[in-house]
Amino acid sequence: MFGFRDIDIIRGVVRAGGFRAAADDLGLAQSAISRRIRDLERRMGQTLFAREGRGVRLTPAGRLFVEEAERLLNQRDRIAAEMAGASALSGTVRLGVAETMTHTMLPAMLTRLHDSWPRLRFELSVDLSRAMAEALRTDLLDVAILMRDSLPAGAVAHPLPPVRLGWYAAPGLVALGQVVDAARLAALPIITFPRGARPFHDVAERLMSRDGPTPVIHCSASLSMTYHLTARGFGVGTIPDPLVQVLDLSARAVQALDVSAELELPELEFVVAYMPARNRRIGQLVARAAQI
Repeated sequence: MFGFRDIDIIRGVVRAGGFRAAADDLGLAQSAISRRIRDLERRMGQTLFAREGRGVRLTPAGRLFVEEAERLLNQRDRIAAEMAGASALSGTVRLGVAETMTHTMLPAMLTRLHDSWPRLRFELSVDLSRAMAEALRTDLLDVAILMRDSLPAGAVAHPLPPVRLGWYAAPGLVALGQVVDAARLAALPIITFPRGARPFHDVAERLMSRDGPTPVIHCSASLSMTYHLTARGFGVGTIPDPLVQVLDLSARAVQALDVSAELELPELEFVVAYMPARNRRIGQLVARAAQI
């Protein structure tokens, strides 16, 4: 029905006290201003100005229009100020995070981002890497911290330090001071990553490529659940070392197993990922905070 340019012209007429003076101030022809206001009055079905000789004054409808329009202009100016410049970075960031990161580097990273960009808001999702990769691809996430081998096509990846994945058990389940081989582990229940995740295949490959009974492998999408099941003696868990350091503290509810060389698991390689066409700036900020 009307735009900000209409508001600017009406405000200019009010401040100048007439169409001619407003034309000089705004750098427009007087006829253009008169025509613009007539068109606006027709669209709104209201007379905004009462013509008095060479001057004009606002009608009651005009005063109401100007009062409400001032609020709109103030809101416009505030939005423009917030959007302009790096110091005013604001908005909502949809951030997906692998669970290992939530227990380790995520709190410090978010605190660092909040200190630098206090008007940023984060919507956090904890999920499997392959699910986050699809969410990045379909624009359901802006940035994700996921495993490198799940990176979607076209995404930019900033590497994070690798995370060691160890074999853990409750004290007494496996005797300390001895090297555990595949035959010994395969005789125990195993708790590991969900089927389809790379660590699951790494575990299965090491335990199933041998003669003997097929091992019982339980899958858990929650690493904290894997830790708690392991601590209760449910089985041997494959858990990232930093996660154990956070959850176990001084309880010593689980112990790292000394395994034979063929059972060593590859380190988990995490990256900060985003689609550059949509989220380059915020992706770079998150990556920088995560890498510190």
